[in-house]
Amino acid sequence: MHFNTYNTTLNELGQRAKEISKKTFDAQEELHALKTILSVIDLTTLSGDDTYKKVNNLCEQAINFKNNDLETPQTAAICVYPVFAKQVSEKLEGTGIQTACVAGAFPSGQSPLSLRIEEVKFTVEQGADEIDMVISRGKLIEGDEDFIFNEVAETKKACGNKHLKVILETGELKSVELIRKASEISILAGGDFIKTSTGKIDPAATPEAFLIMLDTIKEFYEKTGKKIGIKPAGGIAEVGDAMHYYKMVQEVLGNEWLNNKLFRIGASRLASKVFEKIKSISNN
Repeated sequence: MHFNTYNTTLNELGQRAKEISKKTFDAQEELHALKTILSVIDLTTLSGDDTYKKVNNLCEQAINFKNNDLETPQTAAICVYPVFAKQVSEKLEGTGIQTACVAGAFPSGQSPLSLRIEEVKFTVEQGADEIDMVISRGKLIEGDEDFIFNEVAETKKACGNKHLKVILETGELKSVELIRKASEISILAGGDFIKTSTGKIDPAATPEAFLIMLDTIKEFYEKTGKKIGIKPAGGIAEVGDAMHYYKMVQEVLGNEWLNNKLFRIGASRLASKVFEKIKSISNN
């Protein structure tokens, strides 16, 4: 399929994002939104000093968010490096929480594609349910769109029946045109989700880039009937920021996308704050 010409500017996108952020919720709507946000979080640790104990504690934290009195859910997934895939999948077995792993020379993508594919295969074999890959931004900036299509398609093939989230690293693409093109190619090549950022560069997720991605998903759905997921990630540490992304999904794609099959938020510090906010509202 062919996408329509995308005519908008970063300033116009910024204005749209500001208008959407002004949308208000009553207390029950806010509580529902917060519980949904908690349920879509990929609770993440991607540090060079990650240890068995640190990862184990993160898994326990995710499981323990489920609270019958507060009617709070678990998070959607734990997201880690491939070396922790086996540990996480075994720890989470039977919980319904997914094991997500970055793979394919994360975060740079600057490794031969054949080696990146082998890492993806290894990670799936170790028990990952979901793979978060990053595209080769330099190739896209050079105009080699075929390379991007091929790397996403080959990675999807290596995933088998596991979900593939394609990280665009929008902070390095910078222009509306490149973010739009990366979104289109990643969807057409078989990505199940498109994701803003690795969280390793600044800026990471931005409302403007997110809106470009949402618009692309909407157009693809309108033309094909197929729903693609979306994941903002990087720097989303406050409840208000997460709520803004929730409102943008709701505004552009509708309530059908507000679940962890089609919407994720990558974060390391957000979940506890959302849980505390739910507790505060529920106790008042």
